[in-house]
Amino acid sequence: MLKYILKRLGLSIIILLGVSLIIYILVRCMPYDFIEQRMAALSQASGGSGSNSGAALQEMEDALRRSYGITKDPTFWEMIQGYGTWLWALCRLDLGESFQTGTSVLEEMSTHIGVSFGVAFVAIIFEYLIAIPLGVTAATHQYSIRDYVVTVLVMVGISLPSFFLARVLQNTFAHQLGWFYPAGLEDTSQVLTGFAKLSDYLRHLTLPIVSTVILSVGGTMRYMRTNMLEVLNSDYIRTARAKGLKETKVIYKHALRNTMIPIVTMMAGILPSLFSGAMITEQVFNLPGIGQWALKAVQQVDIPVIMSYNMFLAILSVIGVLLSDLMYMVVDPRVKLN
Repeated sequence: MLKYILKRLGLSIIILLGVSLIIYILVRCMPYDFIEQRMAALSQASGGSGSNSGAALQEMEDALRRSYGITKDPTFWEMIQGYGTWLWALCRLDLGESFQTGTSVLEEMSTHIGVSFGVAFVAIIFEYLIAIPLGVTAATHQYSIRDYVVTVLVMVGISLPSFFLARVLQNTFAHQLGWFYPAGLEDTSQVLTGFAKLSDYLRHLTLPIVSTVILSVGGTMRYMRTNMLEVLNSDYIRTARAKGLKETKVIYKHALRNTMIPIVTMMAGILPSLFSGAMITEQVFNLPGIGQWALKAVQQVDIPVIMSYNMFLAILSVIGVLLSDLMYMVVDPRVKLN
């Protein structure tokens, strides 16, 4: 098993190197010089007059170009050198500074990631707690009223656009009923501590979590239902029933465990989704999560943030796939990782 893990880690490093090269090339192929644009904005903000100001801006521009390995009209060798400079800084966790705020990208990322992780973690727990029982009951009562009701409700949830559902929840439960806060992470009009602060967080985050669960539970439920139907038609399930085993034991001991094998494949995407944030949901509810942070970076062409965010997701995706492979041993004893 150790040999398998080391082999996969080596392959993961090669994949990440390829992804980093693609990200760097795409950024370098953008039809404008973003450092030059930043310098122009700074020059305009400072008035653009005075030799000292011009020299300071030129010095700052040279420092930025050295930091990101970017030169004007670069040759192929200069692009390779620039990629090496950026990659070495990335390996040292030096993600640079945001063009918009001037602060460390790593510090900003750590500030915003907690909110997205909290919302996604709770939403995924509820997603599986709801989707797995619904998928099982729909499969075991195929073509019944229960199956049709569950399928219709799930299809409604899948069909709703995320911004529309978020606005409906916001308008109904926040503006009209007043049960929850419509936006934000906390009530800034008062200083709260202890349980009161926790309750305030919950009232702010309930609607984003509910919106995320409704949008994601449908796909998982349909996948669970399809896999359960396939397993229930297997020969060993018919044999178990022929032996006189109780139906609940057949379903929850024999069928459910084998149904979970394909579900493990889906778990490869859980890790990136925990930390990537829901851009539209965070935008609607004005949450300071990493999704909204990355969206603003794209809109403002904040290159250091964009590059760091994409590499962050790539690393999480590779780790998620590796963990998914290891989880196969837990749900399927026949799998031996050598």
